[in-house]
Amino acid sequence: MARYRLVESPSVIPAPGGKLIEELMGRVNTGTEAFSLAHMVAPPGWREPAQRPTFGELTIMIRGTMRIEIGQGDAVETVDLRAGQAFWVEPDVRVRYENPFAEENEYYAVCLPAFAPDAARREPE
Repeated sequence: MARYRLVESPSVIPAPGGKLIEELMGRVNTGTEAFSLAHMVAPPGWREPAQRPTFGELTIMIRGTMRIEIGQGDAVETVDLRAGQAFWVEPDVRVRYENPFAEENEYYAVCLPAFAPDAARREPE
């Protein structure tokens, strides 16, 4: 097995709502299943369905702000994640990410184990 791996370019993963997803490490770009790392840019007004992923997710904000809704029903909490901050959500926790703000945001997401669409367990909108 090689002692290192150079990733020369990301794979762009299609996403609705104009969000850019560039996977550097993960199932799509490198076949890595232990974790994934993706660079993302979400335009103003972007929102994705709530999900209850089987993976944990670390979000690291580079620029702008993202709103994160955690939980459901009477137990919903909302966090506005700003540039320079990071946010971890445990597996099997209901979460929704959105950008209701006037400027796009940019962030990195690390998923453990690696992101897979079926593992996100997104709710219908």
